[in-house]
Amino acid sequence: MEIILETNNLEKKYKNFRVLNHTNIHIEKGAIYGLIGKNGAGKTTLIRIICGLQEPTSGNYTIYGVDYSSNNIISVRKRMGAIIEVPSIYGEMTAKDNLIEQYKLVGMPTLEGIDELLKLVGLSNTGRKKAKNFSLGMKQRLGIAIALASNPDFLILDEPINGLDPQGIIEIRELILKLNKEKRITILISSHYLDELAKIATHYGFLDNGSIIKEISSEELKKKMEHKFILKVDNQKVFVKYFEQNKISYEIMDNQTINVYGKYNLSKFVRDLSKENLIIDEIHEQEESLENYYINLIGGGHVD
Repeated sequence: MEIILETNNLEKKYKNFRVLNHTNIHIEKGAIYGLIGKNGAGKTTLIRIICGLQEPTSGNYTIYGVDYSSNNIISVRKRMGAIIEVPSIYGEMTAKDNLIEQYKLVGMPTLEGIDELLKLVGLSNTGRKKAKNFSLGMKQRLGIAIALASNPDFLILDEPINGLDPQGIIEIRELILKLNKEKRITILISSHYLDELAKIATHYGFLDNGSIIKEISSEELKKKMEHKFILKVDNQKVFVKYFEQNKISYEIMDNQTINVYGKYNLSKFVRDLSKENLIIDEIHEQEESLENYYINLIGGGHVD
């Protein structure tokens, strides 16, 4: 699998304050990578460094395999588009005029494709309406269109749904999925809206105190967040035999703990085990969300 972005022990200090601390991140081609962390964790600083707006104090990173200190990094960055914190738009201009200016700025040879780009982000019918009169969601979609002006295949979005109403959130979500699936754009999203990230992300990186403390795919995370019963038992072998015979999904966690996965009625489940003389010392029902997983992770809870 091709790695689009990789950082190696990246650090950023401001005097005695370390914002990034040996940060290691890996983004595969085709991924929607959700960067998760509380305010002040270092998300925006990391993005600014990747985009070349700040220099790291130490460590390094590569984009498409090219080291950031290489002379070739400038041409590589032309394959990137980004919105950092807020979209950069001209309020007195129309959506189309904003894109014309961006096309000129990035050196596009012609203005072809602007109408198609406006259609892609759902702004083809805005006519002469000035961007300052757009809704917040429309401004965000225009910002994404501007980031796409150079036809990038790697897009970085810093809090793209921050402050949006439910309809605006849905529109941005659908646009991100379309860019990823139809345009094959790899996307890095920094967000604290975890429920929304869970609907689109294929991979996650959890940033805390300047360090990536966990990277995980959505498939791996889905399994960990699956509804389960946590059983404490004395004789695991007899339980395992019963689960195997009845095709019940389970996982042995330690010499006393078994996780049983799937949707079961708790009372009936315990009754069925009792009929087989399978005695449970303790049983807990659990169904995690991305938010709970994150809280357990940064709070020191057991997350493997």
